Amino acid sequence: MPAIRYPGDGPHPDKAAARERRPGSNDPGAAVKEVAAFFDTGRTTAGTVARVCRDPAAAAPTGPARDTAPPLVTVQKVGGRVEIAAASPAARALGVEPGMALTQVRAATPEIVVRDADPEGDRGALHRLAVALARRWTPVVAIEDSQSLLLDLTGVAHLHGGEARLARRLVRLLARLGITARVAIADTAGAAWACAHHAEPERGGVTILPPGATLDALAPLPVASLRVDARALELLRRLGVDTVGQLAALPRAPLARRFGTALAQRLDQASGRAPEPLAPVVPPVAITVEQRFAEPLLTAEPIAHWIGQLVDRLAAELARAGRGARQLLLAATRVDAAVQTLRVGFARPTRARDHLCRLLLRRVERIDPGFGIEALTLHVQRADPLAPEYLDGDLADGERPDLAPLVDAIVNRIGAARLWRARAVASDVPERSVAGAAPLDPPDRADPALRRDDVRRLDTRGADHPWHARWPRPTRLLRRPEPLDHVMSELPDQPPRRFTWRGESHVVVRGDGPERIAGEWWRRRGERDAVRDYYQVEDEAGRRYWLFRRGDGERGETGDLTWYMHGTFG
Repeated sequence: MPAIRYPGDGPHPDKAAARERRPGSNDPGAAVKEVAAFFDTGRTTAGTVARVCRDPAAAAPTGPARDTAPPLVTVQKVGGRVEIAAASPAARALGVEPGMALTQVRAATPEIVVRDADPEGDRGALHRLAVALARRWTPVVAIEDSQSLLLDLTGVAHLHGGEARLARRLVRLLARLGITARVAIADTAGAAWACAHHAEPERGGVTILPPGATLDALAPLPVASLRVDARALELLRRLGVDTVGQLAALPRAPLARRFGTALAQRLDQASGRAPEPLAPVVPPVAITVEQRFAEPLLTAEPIAHWIGQLVDRLAAELARAGRGARQLLLAATRVDAAVQTLRVGFARPTRARDHLCRLLLRRVERIDPGFGIEALTLHVQRADPLAPEYLDGDLADGERPDLAPLVDAIVNRIGAARLWRARAVASDVPERSVAGAAPLDPPDRADPALRRDDVRRLDTRGADHPWHARWPRPTRLLRRPEPLDHVMSELPDQPPRRFTWRGESHVVVRGDGPERIAGEWWRRRGERDAVRDYYQVEDEAGRRYWLFRRGDGERGETGDLTWYMHGTFG
């Protein structure tokens, strides 16, 4: 692993010539070729993607540096050591490479910015990219490792203008997505992976091996390009075997006795003498059921009958996929090619046949058959996983009430925007502390489990309530604060004595406050000094209001002392 060089460190000068003749040898001071960010594709298999940085050799600036971003690295804990997982181009220009210790990097570059790695997020992003490529470029896309994708281009390259044009289009597409890529095309998956990782890329970051020349192209590459384990790689270095060509020249029987069959199998897979099956990702397929009719449907009774038949088939498809419908679309195609659609939503994933039919049949009267309906189609626009549910162990208590059918009936009648529940949000600003949520959505996830050495474990207090109990607030706030006129109040901290709201004058008989709320300075610069003083007041008619004044009444930069109504009690 390359290390940061300090002044005075480095190999002996007499070994410089040997290093130039044998790059990648087992000399501790030998120079090893750089490994760049990559994305391969192959003639029968293809490629690798790394959401990391560019090739340092190719990205080395020849003129004044244009990138002013600070060096950034992501770290992960391996055993008791914190290692670099990925480095930005600015960090690589300073000699930082993945696998180095964080303490060593901080000692050499104190200004470096460190962030925690997110392996789960990277795997999810790589899987989404694989699914997108499988839908657009080739049906066989396999995830090789955390930075690699293999694409089978057999029979699809000509659809994109040939292998070279396909590879260039892939590189440009990934560049628009913010992914630096290297592409290699070869006869085998192993050869494509090796060239993408260890071969010098051609123009545009694309390497294409001619058919039948796989082993000759792999001969000058290091043994690490065969995807062998670290133990075998270290033993080969001690034996002086540095390249694939040197490994291929060794007798097969002694090699198998010392290293087992894995090393020989990797060599055979890269050269094409042994097959290497792929496990491609399977893009999710939309669940759809359709029924066409020889005679068009003209009345509501046959339409309702066939909707029931389609729902039966749809429930079976959902059960086979282990999913439940959250939103359905019924499309009725008339003989004049006009298409009428009905949408039905559900509060929870479901595949209950009676419930699906009940909601769909309530809207049958909205379908105008015209000269007849020749096709009915049910599309699942949204589906969530739905595993088998366990029955309640205590049957004496009876069944628990299920509000999902009631919520579905109300939402599909009046609309989803008119039925919701309040959800607390961590914010001090009142209009940001409440958000709408679906009536039966599960609560927010609990805080993630803390590590044993996390300092937050020292806080033994319970979770704070989003709204302080000492300062009750209205159940519902106005859509936006409304200005008040003719306000009479005593500065700096007395509630108003009189105000006019919506053209009606109010005389305050009781008041409580102020509750001072400062702006969230991390959101916008304008909130850095902003202050609101909230008051609860009651007028002579017994109506209670929640209003505020902008500013603290002493400093002009905190607000202009205007008054606003924000909510009402009761």
